Amino acid sequence: MNYKFFLSLTFIIFVGFLLIFYWFFPLNTIEFGEFNISPKNYNFSEGVNDNLKMQFYPNMRYQDKDILYNIDSSCNLQKKNDMVRAFETLSNITILKFYPTEIDEEIMVTCDEKTKIEGELFVAGEGGPTNASKIGEKYIIFKGKILLIKKSECERPNIAIHELLHALGFDHSSNKNNIMYNITKCSQTIGDDIPKLINEIYSEQPLPDLSFENVSATIKGRYLNTEIIIRNIGLKDSPKFKIIIYTDGKDIKEFEIDSLNIGYGTTISIQNLFISQISTEKLEYEIKADFQEFDKENNRIALEIKK
Repeated sequence: MNYKFFLSLTFIIFVGFLLIFYWFFPLNTIEFGEFNISPKNYNFSEGVNDNLKMQFYPNMRYQDKDILYNIDSSCNLQKKNDMVRAFETLSNITILKFYPTEIDEEIMVTCDEKTKIEGELFVAGEGGPTNASKIGEKYIIFKGKILLIKKSECERPNIAIHELLHALGFDHSSNKNNIMYNITKCSQTIGDDIPKLINEIYSEQPLPDLSFENVSATIKGRYLNTEIIIRNIGLKDSPKFKIIIYTDGKDIKEFEIDSLNIGYGTTISIQNLFISQISTEKLEYEIKADFQEFDKENNRIALEIKK
């Protein structure tokens, strides 16, 4: 009896050991397939490897990701609804936000019941920037306009979205399946490349960026004549700031400049500024700004004597 019990107990322990060994020390190799996210629908261009030119000019954008719009009284209820839905559509897939306003709008939406023909095509709408400037490496849109002529017959307001993207700086697409193709149909899609580019462009915080555009100087005896040109190449008007001139590290002149609007510059000319040093090897100019900017590296320059 004891012998059988001992064999049974030994067998149970052995089986338990095998199970433990199997679970914690598996002998076989298991390979797992890779997890791949489905490919992005980059469909603005028909060519897969094209260097996409999606905008009229590179980096076209409004100053802020929060954009004000106004839909005027020429638009009937259906067209107003189409336009509001277009704003909501882009708000849902990008970091842009659109807000209605009665004054100081950045995008003006108007409607016209008259038929418009270009060539053999009926024009459903028009849109685009009406006031834009190249500032630094960006093209800033100050005003855009949308003329919504035809209401969309699609479940989604494709015509309004198409014209809104024009107002955001987007050109026509070469792909018939993209919503920016110049002939509209209900099956067209926005794709992933348009929202991706919008998010990249507007990821930069709207800040001022003061930069020296040009500086020239001559010293006659111990008197300095200098001309300084400073420009705001950022996305926001700048508060007041200071300009400081140094000779060989010594502060010789400091003066305050009023706020500088986006894209605007100012020229400062100084004549016969006395320098206490007998000889000067280097002139330095500094923009002293107690506020955040895109780039502080361009706030200081040095001029060395030509040899």
